[in-house]
Amino acid sequence: MTISSGRILIILAALLWSTSALFVKSPAFGDWAPESRGVALAFWRAMFAGLLLTLCVRRIRWDKRLLLSGALFAAMNASYLSAMVFVEASQAIWLQYTAPFWVLAGSWLLLRERPPRSHLASWLVLAIGVGLVLSTCDWLTSPLGIGLGLTSGLCFAGIVLTLRWMRDLDSAWIILVNHAVTALVLAPFVWQAGVFPNATQGTMLALFGMLQMGLPYVLFAIAIRAVPSAQASALLLLEPLFLPLWVWFAYRHLPNYQPPHWGTLAGGALIVIGLLLQLCQRVDHAARQG
Repeated sequence: MTISSGRILIILAALLWSTSALFVKSPAFGDWAPESRGVALAFWRAMFAGLLLTLCVRRIRWDKRLLLSGALFAAMNASYLSAMVFVEASQAIWLQYTAPFWVLAGSWLLLRERPPRSHLASWLVLAIGVGLVLSTCDWLTSPLGIGLGLTSGLCFAGIVLTLRWMRDLDSAWIILVNHAVTALVLAPFVWQAGVFPNATQGTMLALFGMLQMGLPYVLFAIAIRAVPSAQASALLLLEPLFLPLWVWFAYRHLPNYQPPHWGTLAGGALIVIGLLLQLCQRVDHAARQG
């Protein structure tokens, strides 16, 4: 595979991942109670995604570290999808994208990796962006949704750190186990809540799991073999950029549609700029080392 074709696959993966809000905000799931909807969606998505992810696994090897990774993945999915139920979609995704700060703190405290001073400007841009996003949150009426969004960011950071910790394992195997653990952990909650889909909802959930979650992971696993990680990371930033656009296109006519706050959009743009600055610095550092 060429780098160009790999880039196309990563762009397609990012666009598919960005459609998550189309399913979470769909009126088809409006009869599910808000307090259990996010957990139920995370469970069914993990179930269907796992079916496709088995195609990518090459080496199966059990490791107790997978339990921690799976627990973090389950918590991230449940908290992120639940946050999207309670708050505006773009706000939920940018709350999750506070993860770089938690990765920085975790790398510094747990892995003893102190960030270079050359990255100070990019972290300042990120800090302003995150501050803008948090300043637009309605802390009085949506504290649960905001808390869940921040929790998803913390868990996302934990997953990044554990993936670096488990670099000796097949990444596709880790992802498959993460989805399997998610389904097992969330199954009792879904059973107790009695959230079972009808035919229409079942079809949408199959698409949610296979097309929005499973297929992008398959595409990404294939493409990452040819595309440098820095380029792949930059292309994946299309996900939070396109997510509010899909929601606007599909649901702007509904009476309960919530348009993104200008501060959320501005803060998100600064987060993207900060992350791109870091990627450029890493590429420059790698070039000098080479």
